[in-house]
Amino acid sequence: MKRTLMFAVIALLLIATVPVLAHEGDVTIPAEADETVEAAFDIVYARVTRFGSTLIFHQVVRGEAGSVIPDATGEVAGADVYSYVWLTSLDSSAVGFDAEQGILALAVTSHPDFDDTPLWDEDGDGDPANDGAGWHSHWVVLVADNTCGEGGLKVRDIEADESPTLPDTWPQLPLLIASPNYGLELTGNEVVVSVPRADVGNAATFNFDGVTAGLRVNANLHNPFLCVSGVNDVASGDLSLPGVAN
Repeated sequence: MKRTLMFAVIALLLIATVPVLAHEGDVTIPAEADETVEAAFDIVYARVTRFGSTLIFHQVVRGEAGSVIPDATGEVAGADVYSYVWLTSLDSSAVGFDAEQGILALAVTSHPDFDDTPLWDEDGDGDPANDGAGWHSHWVVLVADNTCGEGGLKVRDIEADESPTLPDTWPQLPLLIASPNYGLELTGNEVVVSVPRADVGNAATFNFDGVTAGLRVNANLHNPFLCVSGVNDVASGDLSLPGVAN
């Protein structure tokens, strides 16, 4: 579903250009259950904690995490993507993109109609021709684009005449997206991703929020390539990034 102008586009330009200072309080964002939301995407709480040299990105949902994936259509154009997302106040340069490119988010996604992890086998079956139905992690940079709907968001496109700085795990798509092979578990009602702190420049602290959302590939495979098509749930309720990772 569309939230009000995608929460004013997540106050997007502000977040993308002004560092978000750490709020006082707990690192965990509790969320109220919402029976109108599919249980697999109804967030109970979101958290990012540090364990030695590792950051643990954690979401708990009301239902079984990862139990609902998009229907396969056999076509990349128009394909749906389901995701568990942590929006962060980290600069895009923290993971290898150019600075100040938009909102940097860690996303755990499933999309049966295409494979965007060419450096490793996201389905674990050894078949390079297999699809992307298996849940896997990405760094993405989100920006505003009204062609995705009024107040809409997309994964930032790479224009034909651009030569941006890209991480080593960029999957050769015309997007600011990376495909790191992070440790990932979807067990019961939990989604857990283990990220080396070195992969975010050993950031001392940053803010975050938890989101579950759907995205869709544009039918003409052109700018915008991948739009946020709907938000299921937001841990904070208002995308204020109240969580603190430190």
